[in-house]
Parts: sequence; C-alpha cells; structure tokens
Amino acid sequence: MSTIHQETEAVATRAWTEGRIVYLELTDQRIIGFPANRFRRLKEASEAELGDVRLEVGGTALRWESLDEDISVEGVVAGRFQLPPTP
Repeated sequence: MSTIHQETEAVATRAWTEGRIVYLELTDQRIIGFPANRFRRLKEASEAELGDVRLEVGGTALRWESLDEDISVEGVVAGRFQLPPTP
C-alpha cells in the first residue's frame, strides 16, 4: 500500500503587526508570529514602517513597499529567517 503525500503551499489571509511582531493568519486558521528582528530590513524599520505590511501574490508573500522588502509566507511557516534570534 502506498501513501500519497501532497504538499500544499502556505497561504495567508491576513497580515498585521503588534509592536515589533509580524503576524500572519493562514487559510487553515493558524496564526503565526515572528519578531521583526529576524530579517535585516525589518530589524531597522520603525513600527510605522512595519505596520505597512500587505499580502501579495495570492497571499503567498508579505510586502513592505517603503522598505523594498518581500518575504515568502512559506519561508516564515518553515522557520527560514535571515538572522538568528536575539537573546
């Protein structure tokens, strides 16, 4: 008997920030948050700039126009960050 494993792409329905944390709500209703300091450009951004996040590419990418930063939702869900956690 074989098992079929189907991968599905992570898709967000909503993105927002609270302080220095970026949150995503996924189509399966999970909410994922990550500290802005895990990405170089976000680490240096003001809270106002962080709050200007929007979803693009059908909910598969986060975009900060003023920071010229794009981050994949799939990468966030998989825990792929540019910078290590700060103590």
